Amino acid sequence: MDDDSAERATAPTAPLTADAAAASAAAPARLRLAVVIASNREGRFGPVIAEWFLAHARAHAEFAVDVVDLGTAELPTALSRDPGPAAREVLERISPVLAAADAFTVVTPEYNHSFPASLKALIDWHFTEWQAKPVSFVSYGGMSGGLRAVEQLRQVFAEMHAVTIRDTVSFHGAHGHFDAAGAHRDPAEPAAAAKVLLDQLAWWAHALRDAKAVRPYAG
Repeated sequence: MDDDSAERATAPTAPLTADAAAASAAAPARLRLAVVIASNREGRFGPVIAEWFLAHARAHAEFAVDVVDLGTAELPTALSRDPGPAAREVLERISPVLAAADAFTVVTPEYNHSFPASLKALIDWHFTEWQAKPVSFVSYGGMSGGLRAVEQLRQVFAEMHAVTIRDTVSFHGAHGHFDAAGAHRDPAEPAAAAKVLLDQLAWWAHALRDAKAVRPYAG
């Protein structure tokens, strides 16, 4: 090979490397997913469901995951424009997490055909934090698998100008699905459902984040 041939063979290498570096630098940040554990009930089963889902969410390439656990971050149901010290302390911890999120997953039980008061309080203490963001649901309970709670939550989050994801993950008779260590006894089907949910959530989170970058949402 003569010198000219060698130069022609190697010349494209540097520009391609530079292009790849530029593309990498321009790549959007990973989506921030806030997972809300809704139950604060004594003896709750929510953390078992949540840890199962969190393992799938953290393994998903699109998401960086934060957790808001209402068992340790309880807000009063009496709303106030000037909250007291206890409520202010909770809000200072959780409001920035919700504001920074690109998407949400709510892990909720069903209590008496509805969702926990702790979750309604969290929703009602915030507004702009939910706007123009997607919300997905992982529910659990008895025969209904928490789906009646989810249907009510869709109406609530519509009022918050949020977009709810069609596909859910639900556990009917939830206690029987998990062993004493919190592992699912038959994991293939729920794992597939979690992937569908997370893929849909990522699509909507990207679409809404990109749209807001072009035109801020004015709800």
